[in-house]
Amino acid sequence: MFITFSKEAVERLKSVELEKGKFPRIDATMGGGCGLSVKFSLIFDEARRNDLLFEVAGIKIRIDHFTKRYLQDDIYIDYTDEHRFVIVDSYDSGACSLEI
Repeated sequence: MFITFSKEAVERLKSVELEKGKFPRIDATMGGGCGLSVKFSLIFDEARRNDLLFEVAGIKIRIDHFTKRYLQDDIYIDYTDEHRFVIVDSYDSGACSLEI
C-alpha cells in the first residue's frame, strides 16, 4: 500500500493538536442499497487492536483491517479548507437501476 499526502495535508496534520490517546486514522463508512459503496475519511480516533500503522512524511496513520480490505494500493490524501481532508480512493460494487 502506498499513501501520499499533498503538501497542504502534511502541513495541516502536523499542526493538529491531538487529544491524548487519539491518532489519525483512515476509516471506511459503508453505504448503499442494492450496491455497496465505501467512503473513506480521515478521523482522529483511539488505537484499535490489530491496527496497521503506516508512517508517511513523519505522520503515523492507522488503518484497521476492515478498512484495509477496501482500500486500493495507492491512496492520496489532500486537504482544503472547504472539504477538509479528502481521501482519493473509493470502492463501488456496481450501480443498480430499476426499470419501471
